[in-house]
Amino acid sequence: MAESGERELPRKAFGWAARDSSGILSPFTFSRRANGDNDVTLSIIFCGICHSDLHALKNEWTNSIYPIVPGHEIVGQVKEVGKNVTKFKVGDKVGVGCMVGSCRSCHSCNKGCENYCPNIIFTYNSVDRDDTITYGGYSDMVVVDQHFVVKVPDVIPLDRAAPLLCAGITVYSPLRHYGLSEPGQHIGVVGLGGLGHVAVKFAKAFGAKVTVISTSPNKKQDAIEKLGADSFLVSRDPEQIMAAIGTMDGIIDTVSAMHPLLPLLALLKLDGKLIMLGIPDKPLELPLFPLIMGRKIVAGSCIGGMQETQEMIDFAAKHNITADIEVVPIDYVNNAMERLAKADVQYRFVIDIANTLKAT
Repeated sequence: MAESGERELPRKAFGWAARDSSGILSPFTFSRRANGDNDVTLSIIFCGICHSDLHALKNEWTNSIYPIVPGHEIVGQVKEVGKNVTKFKVGDKVGVGCMVGSCRSCHSCNKGCENYCPNIIFTYNSVDRDDTITYGGYSDMVVVDQHFVVKVPDVIPLDRAAPLLCAGITVYSPLRHYGLSEPGQHIGVVGLGGLGHVAVKFAKAFGAKVTVISTSPNKKQDAIEKLGADSFLVSRDPEQIMAAIGTMDGIIDTVSAMHPLLPLLALLKLDGKLIMLGIPDKPLELPLFPLIMGRKIVAGSCIGGMQETQEMIDFAAKHNITADIEVVPIDYVNNAMERLAKADVQYRFVIDIANTLKAT
């Protein structure tokens, strides 16, 4: 049975949920819809922990609907398909990212940019078409319209594929859209966390020279020797910044904390592009003079459309790109959240759902 206050749906499900803004997760019994004609039911095997999960659990974006089951980096195996499903069959390895629905008819959807649909339905903490609340991947199973499911190539380990469904597409999409995927460019990556480390890998696979920009000098060895970056800048060191002024074609900024943009704008060449992916809790100061004098662009990007997400994971398979992860059991999830808040992970936690999530 679903817990009190929850509408009962046909499929029994089990996961971990937070009931309030303390963000503390605990076992949660709920229900999901039956598999419809266009739906795919998958048994969840792994689910990544995104920093967005932490924001949502603590209601830091002031839109949380409790109880909340987080998780939008989902990989698993197809267990059931509807009669109209043509893309998948039982037994397929598949993934579900940040969205499970959109209007499918607006300008954005018609361009294959469902992620910018005004009526997007997020994988969790969102209102579905049947007025139920969506629950995410910290759970044993999920039912999703086939349009919002991607195939995971066999060559990618499922645990290392999970973070690609959010972190991967979030960095891949702006590199492609803003013309930063052409070989021979110099790309800066600000922040070496869950997004930043896969941004380095994708940019290198596109044939770019990559410089990691970080406040933490102790990340230099990892950036260069492990992830393959070409160089490393300590953003708080004025001499290092001065030496690199005007050298970069584009910068992918993954930082969600408050930070100055002026030094980053100085690093860009003429027509350089600073792409913002992080969401600080307060507005950042944007100096206009360097934009005007260098014909530079500050832009944003949010995940990617479904066709692009499939393209991303196929590209990752071809170039052996996976996330660097720490696999944890479900009962460690609250500890993982505490560590995530301190940036104490290299570089993504992934929950072993299949082996550790057990209904009591």
